[in-house]
Amino acid sequence: MKYSLCAGAFFAACLSTPTLAHDVMADDHAPIGVMADHAHKKGEVMFSVRHMHMEMSGNQIGTDSISPEDIATTIPNRFFGAPGQPPTLRIVPTSMRTDMTMVGAMYAPTDWVTLIAMGSYVEKEMEHITFAGGAGTNVRGNFTTNPKGFGDITLGGIFPILGVSDRKGDVQRELNVRAAVSIPTGSTTKTAQILTPMGAEPTVRVPYMMQIGSGTWDLKPSVTYKSWHGSIGLGSQYSGTIRTGTNDQGYRFGDVHELTTWISYRPAQWISLSGRIKGRATSPVEGIDPMIMGPVQTANPDFQGGERVDLIGGINLVGTHGPLAGHRLGIEVGAPVYQDLNGPQMTGDWMFTIGWQKSF
Repeated sequence: MKYSLCAGAFFAACLSTPTLAHDVMADDHAPIGVMADHAHKKGEVMFSVRHMHMEMSGNQIGTDSISPEDIATTIPNRFFGAPGQPPTLRIVPTSMRTDMTMVGAMYAPTDWVTLIAMGSYVEKEMEHITFAGGAGTNVRGNFTTNPKGFGDITLGGIFPILGVSDRKGDVQRELNVRAAVSIPTGSTTKTAQILTPMGAEPTVRVPYMMQIGSGTWDLKPSVTYKSWHGSIGLGSQYSGTIRTGTNDQGYRFGDVHELTTWISYRPAQWISLSGRIKGRATSPVEGIDPMIMGPVQTANPDFQGGERVDLIGGINLVGTHGPLAGHRLGIEVGAPVYQDLNGPQMTGDWMFTIGWQKSF
């Protein structure tokens, strides 16, 4: 509700503007879910705040769904043979949400580089079913894990190859490259209380996907191309996360490669509508944390990563006059249309992003 009120107030303020006092365009920037899409001119500063919400439910192996009962009775437990470990997975995640608030800053000391910094606060919540004993489908109970904390910090620069467009011609183009590094400031040792198949309730280290940070120094390159043809905008970006080592817990997350392409339509200077498609490929976890062990799929490094394609719709608004001049508000909502997961693994449902940006 608060997101709707925020967007509504911005929308009303823009509609009430009788004249256009600035050269800013709503589609100058990419959809709000696309990072590092633009550079700035010398001396410019920009601040941004984004909030992303993601939901997951159910499980898949490859492209096929699988029920909790089938997981509990047919999927081998990697840790079988260790004390207290049953032969199959007896704890099954059923739903998950992730909320991430990102705060960013950009500064251009010269026209040829824009320095960037971004930090985040992350909260994750996962629901589980625990099946009783070592076999069968009798349910022991349910439990929730809810780790939260500050995530990794990204520092780097954006280098405009074609320069920063002034948008005064009929056709304009931009091309930029990001070189950045993610600093491992987020925790990789979060814990939570669980319910075991035998009814115990120990506090253990949460599995890989529930940790807040990567624990490694990660390279984050990207290349972005944008063009405008009158009121139509086109864009495409490759971005990656390349792990450079193993963390203190003995593992490294898989590399991530993303490619997204979008088209936007600007019916007026202060508003643009967008649609985009995003493909993402993630490798499995390499190595293992000896403190992460249990009859649950999320504790198995091999059951991580896969391929996914999302369709996403969005709106960009920009203030053109008065106290809101230069303020930007972006919203995107999307859902996966294809998932091929190294499973069993949680299935993505939908995501929502809202963000504010302002240059000075």
